[in-house]
Amino acid sequence: MALFNLAFAKATGGAFVLRIEDTDRARYVADSEQQIFETLRWLGLPWDEGPDVGGPYAPYRQSERLDTYRPLVEQLIEGGHAYHCWCSAERLAEMRAEQAASKQEKTGYDRLCLGLTREERSALPGFTENPVVRMLIPDDVATTFTDLIRGEVSAPVPDDQVILKADGFPTYHLAVVVDDHLMGITHVVRGEEWISSTPKHVLLYRWLGWDVPAFAHMPLLRNPDKSKISKRKNPAARLLWFREQGFLPEALVNFLHLLGYPPAEGDAEVASFDEFVAGFDWAKVNTVGPVFDLDKLTWLNGHYLRALGPDELADRIVEHLVWTGEWADPSPEQVAMVRAGAPLIQERLTLLGEALSKLGFLFVPDAALAFDEASVDALPQNAPAVLDASLAVLEGLPGWDAESIQAALRARLVEDMGIKAKFAFAPVRVGVTGSRVSPPLFESMAILGRDSSLARLRALRALL
Repeated sequence: MALFNLAFAKATGGAFVLRIEDTDRARYVADSEQQIFETLRWLGLPWDEGPDVGGPYAPYRQSERLDTYRPLVEQLIEGGHAYHCWCSAERLAEMRAEQAASKQEKTGYDRLCLGLTREERSALPGFTENPVVRMLIPDDVATTFTDLIRGEVSAPVPDDQVILKADGFPTYHLAVVVDDHLMGITHVVRGEEWISSTPKHVLLYRWLGWDVPAFAHMPLLRNPDKSKISKRKNPAARLLWFREQGFLPEALVNFLHLLGYPPAEGDAEVASFDEFVAGFDWAKVNTVGPVFDLDKLTWLNGHYLRALGPDELADRIVEHLVWTGEWADPSPEQVAMVRAGAPLIQERLTLLGEALSKLGFLFVPDAALAFDEASVDALPQNAPAVLDASLAVLEGLPGWDAESIQAALRARLVEDMGIKAKFAFAPVRVGVTGSRVSPPLFESMAILGRDSSLARLRALRALL
């Protein structure tokens, strides 16, 4: 939602407003606001106005705007558009259970409190001292509206929605209407789950004598099984999860805008945010809930990783390791080793989170290198002889670079000993990296240096 809001604001010369809607105190989580700031900034989706940057319509936290809402609630009551309700939670639960059991066609609040004074209502069962305030929905309420994405939309008939809770906080429905008007919001972009609430919001605008903004209801993302993505069941519904795994923000932004539009083909799938803004059009938005294909995102992330320059890739890897806490304070030697090793894994890297496991052998002391048991067991019977020959030729090698190492080993193992190339270097690979699967062998040995490479080969030879 933030992505499409920002893109539309950029495309039309408008302003993107970040407002914290924190009136539901039962669901309030103290650090959620900071996570919103951090994740949107990480994605490169900045806001023009908001709690932390200010703006002409501050404050931008609804919990700090309570004095703004109360007079408007009183105005709605005085105009006959709202009323107090003293029904207890228990009474409302019983009412809903009865409606469900009797399979009533019309459900919702039964208006027991409508027209009653506090004293009159207190004489009836299910009374509570602290009332809420409800909208009085007219019988002829309009339930259709025009949506920028969907055209003419029909919503269900609303019930008498609570607009002010017993704790004095407004509900989302009142607060969002008041704030959107007072903050000069012209376009509201939100998820399709709010379609059913839009007639209530339109009523509030009109009762208060305000212009109604344009609405664009985006489709909801779905899991591969077509179910709605839930933060409780799917870790990928949490933005921080992507950063933890090592996705690049530009890849995630690209993927998200692809989800909102019909499927692109070929190279058209890879597009920057600026290109997305330049071609922005509500008519392109696909109203069918798109499937969040994690494999597609991973592929796209690999594309962006391979497009980075070697130094920038190394910087991103180090930044990721520091952010995740895997490296608290990397030394200059560690950073230099990442810079040297990053080009070796770039072609096969799909997530920044994979980098340390792929390059881990570079950061292990020679004596502490563990040889993978399965890799050792898979070595051919002639592995000791291969290691002996390799050590003999490498110990006397004048230079120590990838080309010289490869030429020397190939001449000795392939040409002299007659071992096929795909088998010849397996013992050397396991000896140097600890595994039969590793980045390019000769370049890895060049980075490790002569002493470390030979020490590791001797250690594997002793083990065999």
